[in-house]
This record gives sequence, structure tokens and C-alpha cells, in this order.
Amino acid sequence: MDLRLISHVLFLRAAWRRRDRWDPARIAAHQDQALQELRRAAYAGSEFYRRHHAGLRDAPLNQLPPVTKADLMEHFDEAITTPGLSLAELEDHLRSLTESRGDPGVPWKGRWWAAATAGTTGRRGTFVWNRTEWATVLASYARANDWAGISAGPTRPLKMALVSSRVPTHQSAVVGASLRSRLVPTLRLDVTAPMNENVAALNRFQPRILVGYASALKPLAAEQHAGRLAISPQGVMSASEVLSPHTASELEAAWGSAPFDVYAATETAGIASPCIYRNRHVYEDLLIIEPVDHADNPVPPGTTGAKLLVTVLFSRTLPLIRYEMSDTVKLGSRGCPCGRSFTLMEDIEGRLEDILHLPGSTGTVNVHPIVFHHVLDQAALAGWQIIQEHSGLRILLAGLTPGQSVDGIRAAVSEALSRADVAHTQLDIKVVEHLERTALGKAPFVRGLTGRR
Repeated sequence: MDLRLISHVLFLRAAWRRRDRWDPARIAAHQDQALQELRRAAYAGSEFYRRHHAGLRDAPLNQLPPVTKADLMEHFDEAITTPGLSLAELEDHLRSLTESRGDPGVPWKGRWWAAATAGTTGRRGTFVWNRTEWATVLASYARANDWAGISAGPTRPLKMALVSSRVPTHQSAVVGASLRSRLVPTLRLDVTAPMNENVAALNRFQPRILVGYASALKPLAAEQHAGRLAISPQGVMSASEVLSPHTASELEAAWGSAPFDVYAATETAGIASPCIYRNRHVYEDLLIIEPVDHADNPVPPGTTGAKLLVTVLFSRTLPLIRYEMSDTVKLGSRGCPCGRSFTLMEDIEGRLEDILHLPGSTGTVNVHPIVFHHVLDQAALAGWQIIQEHSGLRILLAGLTPGQSVDGIRAAVSEALSRADVAHTQLDIKVVEHLERTALGKAPFVRGLTGRR
């Protein structure tokens, strides 16, 4: 346990609670000031940003060119603001951590925390934070508990069970290991472990808060319904995967209250989370998000963007200014009974990579996962997955709901695709015990040909 780090996180949580009553003008003023400080730091320490923003140092944020993960990784050693810190050295550290199954919560060289993306949507990304930045990352995740009304303190520890990846380079593993303390006793479970082992561990631990991928929480809800799992968490939080309305209703039925759908990413840490009214507010004091169309033009509130540009206001070691994410989100207005003025995020529809491109009667048809949700959410007991192959679609069903048949599901999917103007597509449906997961343990609903590298 790093006492200095935990103390810093507690300080930030207390300070940020005062921000909950900021009005829109105060939020905007804070963003302007923080953005100026970020850009000054980036131009002073990063050759990449000096070149990338050449002639635009005084330009408004929306006139700056976006930065992709590929840009950042290709020019990592120029983008980093700390001399002597290189991508090769960080990769060596992460490789060693993986091979030794070491403790990811222990800072590298006593001052750095690092994590990597799996690379399932393209090139793998490696990110690094200094002590101040990492405390902010941890506090951003802790804020989700505060906004959900789940209190913690010296007299009431927050027992947290985290069901996700145990890969030590994944940010959830680094966060869980860093927060583990007497204040936050943490049970870290591998989403790929046998279900009976995870159920037994949860029954022994009895968490106050259960956090996990949606694809991990759904089968746990089924175990709770069956009586094999017997826990009473104060809150259930879904993160890192799209939480469908059907799965959300199953979690609510299992544990008595609607789950909190937290939006976060390795690169940015917490982006938005729900209050007690289940309205998801954007962390506008920590970052600036811009839903844009394919040409990087802003889309109006209430419209789903084709992608998302994110500026992380506290990033210093590796500045992120208009960093491009393939997530498709919809922003709403301000105003909530909870009293917070932070902008509401109405919807998170997933990533561009979740869209399947299938042959239609007049050309290629873009098929959103919602087409499959309508058919499969109620058919598969513990989850489903669509995997695009060159020969057609492979459909995995983790268990069948009583009364459902493979032939009936095949006919329903075929009809749904036909309504979406998709030409005849071969469907290979299999009932499986486990869904296919990525290197970091996620089980995306849809895996297209272009999204698997």
C-alpha cells in the first residue's frame, strides 16, 4: 500500500466534491484555464506537439488537428515530456511485469505507473503517468462511487470486488492493485476463471460494490438468480463494455437496484458516470470531450458522433490533446435533480469497429449491433457474440433461455438481417459454455473482420 498515493487520492476526492456545485460558467472557466496550462506544458516539453500544432499555438481547441493512437505511438519518444523516458523502455517494463506476474500497483522506478491497451481496434497503445497524474486517475474512478452515493471512510471500508482482467498491464489491474488498502479491501477476480471459483470467492468476500465487464456481470446475475451466488452489493458498476438495456434489467432483478454504467478508457481514465438518478454526467473538470462526425466537425447535442475527441486536462507526462477515440457517444443538456451542472451523456453506442459491413441488395450495408440485441438479448442466458467470418457470421450463445431453439434463433436473426437490407448470409450458430474473449478478457458483442488484428 502506497500511503502517499492513497492520501493524495483522498485529498482529491474531498476537493472535487466542492466542484459538484459548480455552475456552467464556473466549469467553462476551469476548462479554459486548465487547457491553457496543458498546452503550455505540452509545448514546453513535447517536440511532437510543437510540430503538430505549428502555427496554431494560439488557435482555439477546435481548430487543432486530432491525434490518433497510431500518431502517438509512432512518435511516442517525441510526444513524452520527460527526457529519457522511452517507449522501448516502457514496453520492456510491461513485458517483464507480464512474465513475472508482478504487482502492477508498485510504481516502476518508484515514480511511474503504466498500462497498455490490447490493440483489438488497431495498434496497441502504451500509456504512462507520474504520481500526481496517477492519483488523479484513481480519484476519477473513485468519483464514480461518490456520485453513486456509495460512501467510504476509516470506519466503513469499501469492500470492492473487481471482475475483469488479471493481465497486469491492463489498467483495471493496475487501478485495483493501487487502491488495495484497509480503506478499500479489494478482491480481483479473473473474468476467464471458472464460474464456480469466482462465485465461491464472491460469497466469501461479500463485496459492498461489484465492478466488472457487462459480459462478466450478466452470468453472475444468472448465478444469483439460481441461488449459487448470494451477495448483496450496495452498488453494481458496469465498465469497459457496452451495457445493453436488457442486461441492465437482469442485473437490477438480481441485486435490487439498477447498475451504474461507468464510461472510462485506458488513455483517459474516468470520462463519465451516473449519479443516484442514473443520469450519466461527464467529468468536465478533468477532460474536454468532442463528439464529431467523420470529418471531425462537431455534432450538436442529441446527435451521436461518429467518433470522439478527448483532451485530458491533467495529462502532462504524455499530453493528450484532441486524442481520437472510435467510441460513438451522444451528449445531452445540463441539469439534473442531483444538482450537478456537468453535461449529461445520453448514450454510448460502442465503437466504429462494432459496426458490421455486410453485402446488401444495392451494395454494402452497415449493421449496428442493435439489430442483434433485439433478437439475442432474450435468447442467450449468459451472453452472446457475433463473429464475422469470410464465409458468413458465427453466432455464439452462452446458454439458451428456456423455450429457445437454435433453429428459431437462426430464423429470427435471418429475418432481422433481411429487414436491415442485408443479402442472404450464412449463419453458423453454436451454443457454448464461454464466449470468446480478447487478450484483456473483454467479450465484445460484435467482432468484425476489420476489428480483429
